[in-house]
Amino acid sequence: MQNLVELIAAKRDGRELSPHQVKRLIESFVSGELADYQMSAFLMAAFLRGMSDVETVALTEAMLESGKVLDLSHIPGIKVDKHSTGGVGDKVSLALVPIVAACGVPVPMVSGRGLGHTGGTLDKLEAIPGFNVNLDTDAFARIIREVGGCMIGQTAEVAPADKRIYALRDVTATVESVPLIVASILSKKLAEGIDALVLDVKVGKGAFMKDLDQARTLASALVRVGTRAGKRVVAVLTRMDAPLGRTIGNALETREAIDVLFGRAPADMTECTYALCAEMLLLGDAAKDMAHARERIAEVIRNGKAAEVMEKMIAAQGGDPGVVRNPGIMASAPHVVPVLAPRSGFVRGIDALEMGLSAVTLGAGRTRADQAVDPAVGIVLDTHLGEKVEKGAPLAHVHVRSVEQARPTLDRILGAFHIDDMADPPRPLVIERIES
Repeated sequence: MQNLVELIAAKRDGRELSPHQVKRLIESFVSGELADYQMSAFLMAAFLRGMSDVETVALTEAMLESGKVLDLSHIPGIKVDKHSTGGVGDKVSLALVPIVAACGVPVPMVSGRGLGHTGGTLDKLEAIPGFNVNLDTDAFARIIREVGGCMIGQTAEVAPADKRIYALRDVTATVESVPLIVASILSKKLAEGIDALVLDVKVGKGAFMKDLDQARTLASALVRVGTRAGKRVVAVLTRMDAPLGRTIGNALETREAIDVLFGRAPADMTECTYALCAEMLLLGDAAKDMAHARERIAEVIRNGKAAEVMEKMIAAQGGDPGVVRNPGIMASAPHVVPVLAPRSGFVRGIDALEMGLSAVTLGAGRTRADQAVDPAVGIVLDTHLGEKVEKGAPLAHVHVRSVEQARPTLDRILGAFHIDDMADPPRPLVIERIES
């Protein structure tokens, strides 16, 4: 039997490891036999040499088995989750879970916090007074059974190997490896006890994947590996050059997500939510085709069932369900500062990355995992792509604790807007759909 150093050397030399060898490396790392610096060497070897689908499946399963895998088999129905690779203004999950649950498909969702220019679902949920994302797995399963959906953060029991490995990747320049990304995402998602998964792979300036080919490669790998792991998986590539919707910031985005449940959200936010919900209904055998899925989504919004599920989920997780009918219960900033258009014309571009970074500067996001966020601050877009704007009219409003807090970001926000004499033709939000 080869020792652990020989396995690292084999990957360094570009050889494929067997599933047993990959599992041995992860088990040795979790037990402490393999040191952090040795795992860092393996990660760099995998980054430079790549990993086959067989190796990636083995890595995913080994990371998954390093912790507790939830058993939701006692809950009737096909359990389906959604994962987004992250973007600016992406608050879809908050509306998606109650919509899909209202259609009869159980949704177990373990989410993350924002880091860098991308927002986090947990931070948005915590803008709801009292909402508890730190539930144990028993409470998680109970709420899914009783309400139809539950949204929590990663617990210490779920894929602990992934948490430690990601910390090493973050400081060893090995984050941008497709096999390592795939194993990280899927090990956490499969630990939820799901039967199927919809992946929203964002592509554009405000996304992790800036290039369409890169995004397609990642999406295809996620679908292949997830399918080989025995799950039904579909990926959807969606645009993230401009912010999604008109709000950036936690309470602001939560309000806009609630608007989806009442049919009054911006068109791009509504379309992204419908597209992903429809995929989940198809995987959950709750619709016969895409048109039927969209009809069912529209119906639970029209009859108020989606909003009712949102209220029940918030109450079950300790939050104030009154926010669904009265979003003003959430924190709001005392000052709102306009960003004015320097000329008349049409909005041809809004740099999502610059907008996201501006929101971080305001305190809506974080640059370190241990930082707190201010739920009240953020940016509201008064204009979006393709819209006409007059000189001196507001392009956006900045929500802040003090006017002084806004000043460092005003020029940056203004610079994120590209105004021209002509508007670009509208482009579809959904670029491509990938299935096995």
